Amino acid sequence: MEEKLNKRERYKAQLKPIDYYKDFDNLDFESLTEIDRFYLQDFGIFNTNFLEDEFTIRIRIPGGKISADNFQKIANIVDEYNLTIILTARSGIQLHGVEAENVLEIHKRINILGVSTWQSFGDNVRNIITDAYDGCGEFSEIEAYPLVMAMHNYIIENPRYVGMLPRRISVGISGNRSNVSSFFANDIYFGLAKKDDVFGFNVYLGGKNTEVAVSADIFLLESEVFDFFKAFIESFYIHGSRSSRAKTRIFHMIEEIGMDAIKAFIQDEYKSDFQSEGELIFEKTKFNEFHKLKNGKYGFCYQTDFSRLTTSEIKDIASYATTNSLEIRLGMDQNIYLIGLDKPSTTLKSQALSSTIIACAGNLCPYAVWSIKDETSYLPLDKINKHGIEVGFSGCAKGCGRHRHTDIGLIGLKTNNFGDTEGGARIFLGAEHSDGKATSRQLFSMVPFFHLNRVVSIIIELFELSGYDNFEEYSKKVLNRYSEEFLSLWVLAIFETNRMIALPQQKQIESFEHETALLKKEFDGLDFFDYIDSNFFNSVSYLSKKLWTIEGASPIYKPSIDRVNFR
Repeated sequence: MEEKLNKRERYKAQLKPIDYYKDFDNLDFESLTEIDRFYLQDFGIFNTNFLEDEFTIRIRIPGGKISADNFQKIANIVDEYNLTIILTARSGIQLHGVEAENVLEIHKRINILGVSTWQSFGDNVRNIITDAYDGCGEFSEIEAYPLVMAMHNYIIENPRYVGMLPRRISVGISGNRSNVSSFFANDIYFGLAKKDDVFGFNVYLGGKNTEVAVSADIFLLESEVFDFFKAFIESFYIHGSRSSRAKTRIFHMIEEIGMDAIKAFIQDEYKSDFQSEGELIFEKTKFNEFHKLKNGKYGFCYQTDFSRLTTSEIKDIASYATTNSLEIRLGMDQNIYLIGLDKPSTTLKSQALSSTIIACAGNLCPYAVWSIKDETSYLPLDKINKHGIEVGFSGCAKGCGRHRHTDIGLIGLKTNNFGDTEGGARIFLGAEHSDGKATSRQLFSMVPFFHLNRVVSIIIELFELSGYDNFEEYSKKVLNRYSEEFLSLWVLAIFETNRMIALPQQKQIESFEHETALLKKEFDGLDFFDYIDSNFFNSVSYLSKKLWTIEGASPIYKPSIDRVNFR
Protein backbone atom coordinates (compact mmCIF):
# COMPACT_ATOMS: atom_id res chain seq x y z
CA MET A 1 0.00 0.00 0.00
CA GLU A 2 1.39 3.38 -1.00
CA GLU A 3 1.73 5.87 1.84
CA LYS A 4 0.56 8.80 -0.28
CA LEU A 5 -0.55 9.14 -3.89
CA ASN A 6 1.08 11.90 -5.89
CA LYS A 7 -1.11 14.75 -7.14
CA ARG A 8 -1.70 13.26 -10.58
CA GLU A 9 -2.76 9.95 -9.11
CA ARG A 10 -5.24 11.76 -6.89
CA TYR A 11 -6.73 13.33 -10.02
CA LYS A 12 -7.05 9.90 -11.62
CA ALA A 13 -8.70 8.50 -8.51
CA GLN A 14 -11.37 11.21 -8.75
CA LEU A 15 -11.95 10.98 -12.50
CA LYS A 16 -10.43 8.60 -15.05
CA PRO A 17 -9.07 10.27 -18.20
CA ILE A 18 -11.38 8.19 -20.39
CA ASP A 19 -14.35 9.62 -18.47
CA TYR A 20 -12.95 13.15 -18.69
CA TYR A 21 -12.93 12.79 -22.49
CA LYS A 22 -16.72 12.35 -22.55
CA ASP A 23 -17.08 16.10 -22.01
CA PHE A 24 -14.27 17.01 -24.39
CA ASP A 25 -16.49 18.86 -26.86
CA ASN A 26 -17.61 21.28 -24.17
CA LEU A 27 -14.17 22.42 -23.01
CA ASP A 28 -13.28 26.10 -23.03
CA PHE A 29 -9.66 26.01 -24.20
CA GLU A 30 -9.24 29.67 -23.29
CA SER A 31 -9.97 29.05 -19.60
CA LEU A 32 -8.23 25.82 -18.66
CA THR A 33 -7.40 24.74 -15.14
CA GLU A 34 -4.35 22.79 -14.04
CA ILE A 35 -6.54 19.68 -13.94
CA ASP A 36 -7.63 20.25 -17.54
CA ARG A 37 -4.01 20.54 -18.66
CA PHE A 38 -3.21 17.29 -16.89
CA TYR A 39 -6.01 15.33 -18.59
CA LEU A 40 -5.50 16.84 -22.05
CA GLN A 41 -2.03 15.31 -22.26
CA ASP A 42 -3.62 11.86 -22.51
CA PHE A 43 -5.19 12.93 -25.79
CA GLY A 44 -2.08 14.49 -27.30
CA ILE A 45 -2.72 18.10 -26.28
CA PHE A 46 -0.12 20.02 -24.30
CA ASN A 47 -0.36 23.43 -22.71
CA THR A 48 1.21 25.19 -19.72
CA ASN A 49 0.00 27.92 -17.42
CA PHE A 50 2.82 30.22 -18.56
CA LEU A 51 2.08 29.68 -22.27
CA GLU A 52 -1.66 29.45 -21.85
CA ASP A 53 -2.59 30.74 -25.30
CA GLU A 54 -0.37 28.32 -27.22
CA PHE A 55 -0.95 24.59 -27.60
CA THR A 56 1.02 21.64 -28.93
CA ILE A 57 -0.65 18.61 -30.49
CA ARG A 58 1.36 15.39 -30.78
CA ILE A 59 0.48 12.69 -33.33
CA ARG A 60 1.30 9.00 -32.90
CA ILE A 61 2.80 7.33 -35.96
CA PRO A 62 3.31 3.67 -34.91
CA GLY A 63 6.58 2.34 -36.25
CA GLY A 64 7.02 5.63 -38.12
CA LYS A 65 4.91 4.46 -41.08
CA ILE A 66 2.65 7.12 -42.59
CA SER A 67 0.80 7.17 -45.90
CA ALA A 68 1.61 9.86 -48.43
CA ASP A 69 -2.04 10.88 -48.34
CA ASN A 70 -2.07 11.42 -44.57
CA PHE A 71 1.26 13.24 -44.69
CA GLN A 72 -0.22 15.58 -47.30
CA LYS A 73 -3.43 16.12 -45.29
CA ILE A 74 -1.49 16.96 -42.13
CA ALA A 75 0.49 19.51 -44.15
CA ASN A 76 -2.79 21.01 -45.35
CA ILE A 77 -3.94 21.43 -41.73
CA VAL A 78 -0.61 23.07 -40.85
CA ASP A 79 -1.05 25.52 -43.74
CA GLU A 80 -4.65 26.27 -42.94
CA TYR A 81 -3.96 27.16 -39.31
CA ASN A 82 -0.46 28.59 -39.77
CA LEU A 83 1.18 26.02 -37.47
CA THR A 84 4.76 24.85 -36.99
CA ILE A 85 5.45 21.17 -37.62
CA ILE A 86 8.39 19.09 -36.39
CA LEU A 87 9.26 15.41 -36.21
CA THR A 88 9.91 13.84 -32.82
CA ALA A 89 12.66 11.48 -31.67
CA ARG A 90 9.96 8.80 -31.31
CA SER A 91 9.03 8.80 -35.00
CA GLY A 92 6.00 11.00 -34.40
CA ILE A 93 4.80 14.45 -35.39
CA GLN A 94 4.21 17.57 -33.29
CA LEU A 95 2.17 20.59 -34.29
CA HIS A 96 3.06 23.82 -32.47
CA GLY A 97 1.40 27.20 -32.27
CA VAL A 98 -2.17 25.88 -32.10
CA GLU A 99 -4.49 28.66 -30.91
CA ALA A 100 -7.04 27.90 -28.22
CA GLU A 101 -10.04 28.45 -30.49
CA ASN A 102 -8.70 25.85 -32.99
CA VAL A 103 -7.59 23.03 -30.69
CA LEU A 104 -10.82 21.03 -30.78
CA GLU A 105 -11.24 21.26 -34.55
CA ILE A 106 -7.63 20.31 -35.32
CA HIS A 107 -7.73 17.45 -32.81
CA LYS A 108 -10.82 16.01 -34.50
CA ARG A 109 -9.52 16.42 -38.04
CA ILE A 110 -6.28 14.63 -37.22
CA ASN A 111 -7.93 11.69 -35.50
CA ILE A 112 -10.37 11.23 -38.39
CA LEU A 113 -7.40 10.57 -40.68
CA GLY A 114 -6.67 7.20 -39.10
CA VAL A 115 -3.64 8.42 -37.19
CA SER A 116 -4.13 9.22 -33.53
CA THR A 117 -3.21 11.81 -30.93
CA TRP A 118 -4.39 9.57 -28.09
CA GLN A 119 -1.88 8.62 -25.36
CA SER A 120 1.01 10.46 -27.01
CA PHE A 121 1.70 12.46 -23.82
CA GLY A 122 0.96 11.69 -20.19
CA ASP A 123 1.09 8.43 -18.24
CA ASN A 124 0.67 6.17 -21.24
CA VAL A 125 2.43 3.80 -23.57
CA ARG A 126 3.94 6.36 -25.91
CA ASN A 127 4.42 5.97 -29.67
CA ILE A 128 5.97 2.53 -30.26
CA ILE A 129 9.13 2.68 -32.35
CA THR A 130 11.14 0.43 -34.60
CA ASP A 131 13.95 0.92 -37.09
CA ALA A 132 13.36 2.94 -40.24
CA TYR A 133 14.47 -0.07 -42.33
CA ASP A 134 12.39 -2.60 -40.43
CA GLY A 135 11.48 -5.60 -42.57
CA CYS A 136 13.03 -4.24 -45.74
CA GLY A 137 16.68 -3.35 -45.10
CA GLU A 138 19.58 -5.66 -45.78
CA PHE A 139 20.07 -6.16 -42.02
CA SER A 140 16.47 -7.18 -41.31
CA GLU A 141 15.84 -10.63 -39.83
CA ILE A 142 12.36 -10.26 -38.29
CA GLU A 143 9.81 -7.67 -39.40
CA ALA A 144 8.71 -5.90 -36.21
CA TYR A 145 5.89 -3.77 -37.62
CA PRO A 146 3.11 -6.36 -37.13
CA LEU A 147 4.13 -6.56 -33.47
CA VAL A 148 4.23 -2.74 -33.24
CA MET A 149 0.67 -2.55 -34.53
CA ALA A 150 -0.54 -5.35 -32.25
CA MET A 151 0.85 -3.49 -29.23
CA HIS A 152 -0.46 -0.14 -30.48
CA ASN A 153 -3.96 -1.45 -31.10
CA TYR A 154 -4.02 -3.12 -27.70
CA ILE A 155 -3.38 0.04 -25.72
CA ILE A 156 -4.86 2.78 -27.89
CA GLU A 157 -8.14 3.98 -26.35
CA ASN A 158 -8.12 1.00 -23.95
CA PRO A 159 -10.10 2.43 -21.00
CA ARG A 160 -8.02 0.45 -18.51
CA TYR A 161 -4.79 2.13 -19.61
CA VAL A 162 -5.65 5.56 -21.07
CA GLY A 163 -3.68 7.87 -18.79
CA MET A 164 -3.86 5.33 -15.98
CA LEU A 165 -0.32 3.91 -15.88
CA PRO A 166 1.89 5.02 -12.98
CA ARG A 167 4.14 6.79 -15.47
CA ARG A 168 4.95 6.89 -19.17
CA ILE A 169 6.23 3.75 -20.90
CA SER A 170 8.44 3.99 -23.98
CA VAL A 171 8.62 0.85 -26.11
CA GLY A 172 11.18 -0.01 -28.78
CA ILE A 173 11.51 -3.17 -30.85
CA SER A 174 13.85 -4.07 -33.67
CA GLY A 175 14.34 -7.22 -35.69
CA ASN A 176 17.37 -5.75 -37.46
CA ARG A 177 21.00 -6.77 -36.95
CA SER A 178 21.99 -3.12 -37.31
CA ASN A 179 19.86 -0.07 -36.61
CA VAL A 180 19.81 3.57 -37.62
CA SER A 181 19.44 4.59 -33.95
CA SER A 182 19.90 2.95 -30.55
CA PHE A 183 16.88 1.63 -28.62
CA PHE A 184 18.40 1.38 -25.13
CA ALA A 185 16.76 4.63 -23.93
CA ASN A 186 13.38 2.86 -23.81
CA ASP A 187 11.60 1.59 -20.70
CA ILE A 188 11.31 -1.72 -22.52
CA TYR A 189 13.30 -2.77 -25.57
CA PHE A 190 12.87 -5.98 -27.53
CA GLY A 191 16.27 -6.44 -29.19
CA LEU A 192 17.05 -8.94 -31.94
CA ALA A 193 18.71 -12.01 -30.44
CA LYS A 194 19.45 -15.60 -31.32
CA LYS A 195 19.16 -18.75 -29.24
CA ASP A 196 19.53 -22.36 -30.39
CA ASP A 197 19.89 -21.03 -33.96
CA VAL A 198 16.47 -19.35 -33.79
CA PHE A 199 15.96 -15.60 -34.06
CA GLY A 200 13.86 -13.91 -31.41
CA PHE A 201 14.15 -11.02 -28.98
CA ASN A 202 16.01 -10.33 -25.74
CA VAL A 203 14.15 -8.13 -23.26
CA TYR A 204 15.79 -5.02 -21.79
CA LEU A 205 14.13 -2.91 -19.10
CA GLY A 206 14.62 0.42 -17.34
CA GLY A 207 15.98 2.72 -20.01
CA LYS A 208 15.19 6.42 -20.18
CA ASN A 209 16.80 9.53 -21.61
CA THR A 210 19.53 9.46 -18.97
CA GLU A 211 19.89 5.69 -18.40
CA VAL A 212 20.34 2.54 -20.49
CA ALA A 213 17.91 -0.37 -20.39
CA VAL A 214 19.48 -3.48 -18.83
CA SER A 215 19.00 -7.13 -19.63
CA ALA A 216 16.07 -8.89 -17.96
CA ASP A 217 17.66 -12.22 -18.94
CA ILE A 218 14.61 -13.17 -21.01
CA PHE A 219 14.48 -14.51 -24.59
CA LEU A 220 11.20 -14.42 -26.48
CA LEU A 221 10.15 -15.97 -29.75
CA GLU A 222 8.42 -13.64 -32.19
CA SER A 223 5.09 -15.30 -31.35
CA GLU A 224 5.59 -14.59 -27.62
CA VAL A 225 6.32 -10.86 -27.75
CA PHE A 226 2.74 -9.58 -27.78
CA ASP A 227 1.62 -11.70 -24.81
CA PHE A 228 4.73 -10.64 -22.90
CA PHE A 229 3.98 -6.99 -23.68
CA LYS A 230 0.45 -7.33 -22.32
CA ALA A 231 1.76 -8.99 -19.15
CA PHE A 232 4.39 -6.30 -18.73
CA ILE A 233 1.92 -3.43 -19.06
CA GLU A 234 -0.57 -5.03 -16.68
CA SER A 235 2.09 -5.76 -14.05
CA PHE A 236 3.33 -2.17 -14.22
CA TYR A 237 -0.25 -0.93 -13.98
CA ILE A 238 -0.81 -2.99 -10.82
CA HIS A 239 2.57 -2.82 -9.09
CA GLY A 240 4.22 0.39 -10.31
CA SER A 241 4.78 3.13 -7.74
CA ARG A 242 2.20 5.91 -7.65
CA SER A 243 3.81 8.04 -4.95
CA SER A 244 6.67 10.44 -5.77
CA ARG A 245 6.56 11.41 -9.47
CA ALA A 246 10.35 11.56 -9.43
CA LYS A 247 10.54 7.80 -8.83
CA THR A 248 7.80 6.18 -10.84
CA ARG A 249 9.61 5.04 -14.00
CA ILE A 250 10.55 1.38 -14.59
CA PHE A 251 14.16 2.38 -13.88
CA HIS A 252 13.24 3.35 -10.32
CA MET A 253 11.15 0.21 -9.87
CA ILE A 254 14.23 -1.87 -10.71
CA GLU A 255 16.26 0.17 -8.24
CA GLU A 256 13.68 -0.28 -5.50
CA ILE A 257 12.60 -3.93 -5.75
CA GLY A 258 15.09 -5.47 -8.19
CA MET A 259 14.76 -7.13 -11.60
CA ASP A 260 13.81 -10.55 -10.19
CA ALA A 261 10.78 -9.10 -8.39
CA ILE A 262 9.63 -7.32 -11.55
CA LYS A 263 10.04 -10.50 -13.58
CA ALA A 264 7.95 -12.37 -10.99
CA PHE A 265 5.15 -9.79 -11.37
CA ILE A 266 5.26 -10.14 -15.16
CA GLN A 267 5.31 -13.93 -14.95
CA ASP A 268 2.17 -13.91 -12.81
CA GLU A 269 0.39 -12.24 -15.73
CA TYR A 270 2.23 -14.10 -18.49
CA LYS A 271 1.32 -17.54 -17.06
CA SER A 272 4.38 -19.28 -18.47
CA ASP A 273 8.07 -19.75 -17.73
CA PHE A 274 10.72 -17.55 -19.33
CA GLN A 275 13.69 -18.68 -21.36
CA SER A 276 17.03 -17.13 -20.38
CA GLU A 277 18.43 -14.54 -22.76
CA GLY A 278 20.00 -15.38 -26.09
CA GLU A 279 22.87 -13.69 -27.88
CA LEU A 280 22.12 -10.07 -28.78
CA ILE A 281 22.65 -9.72 -32.53
CA PHE A 282 24.33 -6.42 -33.17
CA GLU A 283 26.51 -4.97 -35.92
CA LYS A 284 27.82 -1.42 -35.90
CA THR A 285 27.14 0.08 -39.32
CA LYS A 286 27.36 3.54 -40.73
CA PHE A 287 24.16 4.34 -42.59
CA ASN A 288 24.43 6.44 -45.70
CA GLU A 289 22.02 8.62 -47.61
CA PHE A 290 21.00 5.58 -49.69
CA HIS A 291 20.58 2.09 -48.29
CA LYS A 292 20.38 -1.19 -50.22
CA LEU A 293 17.16 -3.09 -49.50
CA LYS A 294 16.61 -6.85 -49.37
CA ASN A 295 14.62 -6.80 -52.62
CA GLY A 296 17.41 -5.04 -54.53
CA LYS A 297 15.78 -1.62 -54.36
CA TYR A 298 16.92 1.34 -52.24
CA GLY A 299 15.90 3.47 -49.32
CA PHE A 300 16.65 7.20 -49.18
CA CYS A 301 17.18 9.26 -46.02
CA TYR A 302 15.81 12.77 -46.46
CA GLN A 303 17.58 14.86 -43.84
CA THR A 304 15.29 17.43 -42.27
CA ASP A 305 16.32 20.80 -40.86
CA PHE A 306 16.92 19.20 -37.45
CA SER A 307 13.33 17.86 -37.42
CA ARG A 308 11.75 21.07 -38.74
CA LEU A 309 9.67 20.77 -41.88
CA THR A 310 7.90 23.18 -44.18
CA THR A 311 4.59 22.20 -45.70
CA SER A 312 6.05 22.61 -49.17
CA GLU A 313 8.67 19.97 -48.29
CA ILE A 314 6.00 17.60 -47.01
CA LYS A 315 3.89 18.07 -50.12
CA ASP A 316 6.91 17.51 -52.39
CA ILE A 317 7.84 14.34 -50.49
CA ALA A 318 4.26 13.06 -50.49
CA SER A 319 3.87 13.77 -54.21
CA TYR A 320 7.21 12.14 -55.05
CA ALA A 321 6.32 9.07 -52.97
CA THR A 322 2.94 8.74 -54.66
CA THR A 323 4.33 9.16 -58.17
CA ASN A 324 7.10 6.62 -57.58
CA SER A 325 5.10 4.17 -55.42
CA LEU A 326 7.36 4.69 -52.40
CA GLU A 327 6.66 4.11 -48.73
CA ILE A 328 7.21 6.95 -46.26
CA ARG A 329 8.69 6.25 -42.84
CA LEU A 330 9.59 8.70 -40.08
CA GLY A 331 12.83 7.78 -38.30
CA MET A 332 13.81 8.06 -34.65
CA ASP A 333 16.59 10.32 -35.94
CA GLN A 334 13.95 12.91 -36.96
CA ASN A 335 14.54 12.25 -40.64
CA ILE A 336 12.26 10.91 -43.38
CA TYR A 337 12.91 7.62 -45.16
CA LEU A 338 11.57 6.81 -48.61
CA ILE A 339 11.47 3.08 -49.29
CA GLY A 340 11.46 1.42 -52.72
CA LEU A 341 13.61 3.48 -55.10
CA ASP A 342 14.78 1.60 -58.19
CA LYS A 343 18.15 3.36 -58.13
CA PRO A 344 20.23 5.15 -55.45
CA SER A 345 19.24 8.58 -56.72
CA THR A 346 16.42 11.06 -56.26
CA THR A 347 15.47 14.59 -57.25
CA LEU A 348 14.68 15.43 -53.59
CA LYS A 349 17.32 17.48 -51.80
CA SER A 350 17.84 17.27 -48.04
CA GLN A 351 17.64 20.53 -46.11
CA ALA A 352 20.56 20.04 -43.69
CA LEU A 353 23.41 17.80 -42.55
CA SER A 354 21.28 16.28 -39.83
CA SER A 355 21.40 12.52 -40.39
CA THR A 356 23.25 11.83 -37.12
CA ILE A 357 22.03 14.77 -35.01
CA ILE A 358 18.96 14.67 -32.77
CA ALA A 359 17.79 18.07 -31.56
CA CYS A 360 14.96 18.55 -29.08
CA ALA A 361 12.04 20.91 -29.66
CA GLY A 362 14.06 23.79 -28.22
CA ASN A 363 12.18 27.05 -27.76
CA LEU A 364 9.00 25.33 -28.96
CA CYS A 365 9.02 23.61 -25.56
CA PRO A 366 8.50 25.63 -22.36
CA TYR A 367 11.36 23.85 -20.59
CA ALA A 368 14.12 24.85 -23.03
CA VAL A 369 15.91 28.20 -22.89
CA TRP A 370 17.32 28.11 -26.42
CA SER A 371 16.17 27.33 -29.93
CA ILE A 372 18.27 24.18 -29.93
CA LYS A 373 17.68 23.55 -33.62
CA ASP A 374 19.20 26.97 -34.38
CA GLU A 375 22.08 26.45 -31.95
CA THR A 376 23.26 23.49 -34.06
CA SER A 377 24.86 26.23 -36.18
CA TYR A 378 27.56 26.46 -33.49
CA LEU A 379 28.64 22.89 -34.25
CA PRO A 380 31.21 21.75 -36.84
CA LEU A 381 28.52 20.07 -38.93
CA ASP A 382 30.84 19.11 -41.79
CA LYS A 383 33.13 17.16 -39.45
CA ILE A 384 30.19 15.52 -37.68
CA ASN A 385 28.64 14.46 -40.98
CA LYS A 386 31.94 13.26 -42.45
CA HIS A 387 32.49 10.76 -39.65
CA GLY A 388 28.87 9.89 -38.94
CA ILE A 389 29.26 11.05 -35.33
CA GLU A 390 26.01 10.78 -33.40
CA VAL A 391 25.09 13.96 -31.54
CA GLY A 392 22.21 14.55 -29.16
CA PHE A 393 21.30 18.17 -28.34
CA SER A 394 18.78 18.75 -25.53
CA GLY A 395 17.34 22.01 -24.30
CA CYS A 396 17.19 20.86 -20.68
CA ALA A 397 18.22 17.99 -18.42
CA LYS A 398 15.06 16.03 -19.28
CA GLY A 399 17.10 14.90 -22.26
CA CYS A 400 14.61 14.74 -25.15
CA GLY A 401 17.59 15.11 -27.49
CA ARG A 402 18.96 11.87 -25.95
CA HIS A 403 22.27 13.56 -25.16
CA ARG A 404 23.29 10.72 -22.84
CA HIS A 405 22.83 8.11 -25.60
CA THR A 406 25.04 9.56 -28.33
CA ASP A 407 28.74 9.98 -29.14
CA ILE A 408 28.67 13.67 -28.24
CA GLY A 409 25.86 14.99 -26.07
CA LEU A 410 24.89 18.60 -25.39
CA ILE A 411 22.46 20.50 -23.16
CA GLY A 412 21.76 24.14 -23.94
CA LEU A 413 22.13 26.33 -20.84
CA LYS A 414 22.24 29.90 -19.60
CA THR A 415 25.03 31.06 -17.31
CA ASN A 416 27.10 34.09 -16.38
CA ASN A 417 30.09 32.01 -15.29
CA PHE A 418 32.05 33.17 -18.32
CA GLY A 419 31.13 36.81 -18.53
CA ASP A 420 28.94 38.18 -21.30
CA THR A 421 28.20 34.82 -22.88
CA GLU A 422 24.41 34.61 -22.41
CA GLY A 423 24.49 30.89 -23.03
CA GLY A 424 26.30 27.76 -23.97
CA ALA A 425 26.18 24.00 -23.70
CA ARG A 426 27.07 21.25 -21.27
CA ILE A 427 29.07 18.56 -23.08
CA PHE A 428 28.90 14.79 -22.60
CA LEU A 429 31.14 12.18 -24.24
CA GLY A 430 31.59 8.50 -24.67
CA ALA A 431 28.23 6.73 -24.57
CA GLU A 432 28.42 3.09 -25.57
CA HIS A 433 24.94 3.45 -26.93
CA SER A 434 24.57 0.91 -29.73
CA ASP A 435 24.78 -2.11 -27.44
CA GLY A 436 23.55 -0.33 -24.32
CA LYS A 437 26.71 -0.69 -22.25
CA ALA A 438 26.91 2.83 -20.83
CA THR A 439 25.56 6.35 -21.04
CA SER A 440 27.91 9.25 -21.70
CA ARG A 441 29.94 11.10 -19.07
CA GLN A 442 30.06 14.84 -18.51
CA LEU A 443 33.13 16.50 -20.00
CA PHE A 444 32.28 20.18 -19.35
CA SER A 445 29.50 21.63 -17.22
CA MET A 446 29.37 24.60 -19.58
CA VAL A 447 31.05 25.76 -22.80
CA PRO A 448 29.98 29.21 -24.08
CA PHE A 449 28.36 29.06 -27.51
CA PHE A 450 31.11 31.39 -28.68
CA HIS A 451 33.68 28.62 -28.12
CA LEU A 452 31.52 25.56 -28.77
CA ASN A 453 32.61 24.99 -32.36
CA ARG A 454 36.28 25.01 -31.43
CA VAL A 455 35.84 22.71 -28.44
CA VAL A 456 33.80 20.14 -30.38
CA SER A 457 36.27 20.40 -33.27
CA ILE A 458 39.13 19.54 -30.89
CA ILE A 459 37.20 16.51 -29.66
CA ILE A 460 36.64 15.34 -33.23
CA GLU A 461 40.25 16.02 -34.26
CA LEU A 462 41.44 13.86 -31.35
CA PHE A 463 39.19 11.10 -32.69
CA GLU A 464 40.69 11.55 -36.16
CA LEU A 465 44.18 11.11 -34.74
CA SER A 466 43.19 7.86 -33.00
CA GLY A 467 42.81 5.84 -36.19
CA TYR A 468 39.47 4.32 -35.14
CA ASP A 469 36.72 4.00 -37.75
CA ASN A 470 33.84 5.16 -35.57
CA PHE A 471 33.52 7.41 -32.56
CA GLU A 472 31.79 4.84 -30.38
CA GLU A 473 34.69 2.41 -30.71
CA TYR A 474 37.06 5.27 -29.92
CA SER A 475 35.04 5.97 -26.79
CA LYS A 476 35.26 2.34 -25.67
CA LYS A 477 38.96 1.92 -26.36
CA VAL A 478 40.32 5.38 -25.51
CA LEU A 479 38.03 7.99 -23.91
CA ASN A 480 36.43 5.73 -21.34
CA ARG A 481 39.80 4.65 -19.98
CA TYR A 482 40.46 8.15 -18.67
CA SER A 483 38.73 10.16 -15.96
CA GLU A 484 36.33 12.90 -17.03
CA GLU A 485 38.42 15.68 -15.49
CA PHE A 486 41.61 14.45 -17.15
CA LEU A 487 39.86 14.55 -20.53
CA SER A 488 38.59 18.04 -19.76
CA LEU A 489 42.11 19.27 -19.01
CA TRP A 490 43.52 17.61 -22.12
CA VAL A 491 41.01 19.41 -24.35
CA LEU A 492 41.55 22.71 -22.53
CA ALA A 493 45.33 22.41 -22.82
CA ILE A 494 45.00 21.87 -26.57
CA PHE A 495 42.64 24.84 -26.73
CA GLU A 496 45.23 27.04 -24.97
CA THR A 497 48.38 25.86 -26.77
CA ASN A 498 46.85 25.08 -30.17
CA ARG A 499 48.97 21.91 -30.15
CA MET A 500 46.95 18.87 -31.24
CA ILE A 501 48.31 15.94 -29.24
CA ALA A 502 46.57 12.56 -29.49
CA LEU A 503 45.40 10.83 -26.35
CA PRO A 504 47.70 7.87 -25.61
CA GLN A 505 45.93 4.54 -25.80
CA GLN A 506 46.04 2.47 -22.64
CA LYS A 507 44.86 -1.01 -21.78
CA GLN A 508 43.07 -0.09 -18.57
CA ILE A 509 41.88 2.81 -16.44
CA GLU A 510 44.95 4.28 -14.75
CA SER A 511 45.49 6.22 -11.54
CA PHE A 512 45.27 9.96 -10.88
CA GLU A 513 49.08 10.00 -10.59
CA HIS A 514 49.45 8.36 -14.00
CA GLU A 515 47.10 10.90 -15.60
CA THR A 516 48.98 13.77 -13.93
CA ALA A 517 52.25 12.44 -15.35
CA LEU A 518 50.73 12.32 -18.86
CA LEU A 519 49.68 15.95 -18.58
CA LYS A 520 53.15 16.92 -17.32
CA LYS A 521 54.78 15.11 -20.22
CA GLU A 522 52.86 16.99 -22.91
CA PHE A 523 51.86 20.31 -21.31
CA ASP A 524 54.46 21.06 -18.64
CA GLY A 525 54.79 24.78 -17.94
CA LEU A 526 51.10 25.66 -18.22
CA ASP A 527 49.78 27.41 -15.14
CA PHE A 528 46.83 25.06 -14.54
CA PHE A 529 49.25 22.70 -12.76
CA ASP A 530 49.29 25.18 -9.86
CA TYR A 531 45.65 24.25 -9.16
CA ILE A 532 46.03 20.46 -9.15
CA ASP A 533 45.83 18.97 -5.65
CA SER A 534 44.17 15.61 -4.97
CA ASN A 535 42.09 15.87 -8.15
CA PHE A 536 41.73 17.97 -11.31
CA PHE A 537 38.53 19.82 -10.41
CA ASN A 538 40.06 23.19 -9.47
CA SER A 539 42.43 23.15 -12.44
CA VAL A 540 39.56 22.50 -14.88
CA SER A 541 37.58 25.35 -13.31
CA TYR A 542 40.54 27.73 -13.45
CA LEU A 543 41.58 26.96 -17.03
CA SER A 544 38.07 27.00 -18.49
CA LYS A 545 37.35 30.43 -16.96
CA LYS A 546 40.73 31.72 -18.09
CA LEU A 547 40.18 30.62 -21.69
CA TRP A 548 36.46 31.11 -22.17
CA THR A 549 35.52 34.26 -20.27
CA ILE A 550 34.18 36.91 -22.64
CA GLU A 551 34.80 40.48 -21.47
CA GLY A 552 31.90 42.47 -22.82
CA ALA A 553 32.75 44.28 -26.06
CA SER A 554 36.49 43.58 -25.98
CA PRO A 555 37.91 43.61 -29.54
CA ILE A 556 39.70 40.35 -28.72
CA TYR A 557 36.35 38.58 -28.96
CA LYS A 558 35.15 40.09 -32.23
CA PRO A 559 33.15 39.35 -34.26
CA SER A 560 30.33 39.37 -31.76
CA ILE A 561 27.61 36.75 -31.84
CA ASP A 562 24.24 37.75 -33.25
CA ARG A 563 21.82 36.37 -30.70
CA VAL A 564 18.06 36.03 -30.68
CA ASN A 565 16.21 36.16 -27.39
CA PHE A 566 13.29 33.77 -27.75
CA ARG A 567 11.81 34.47 -24.32
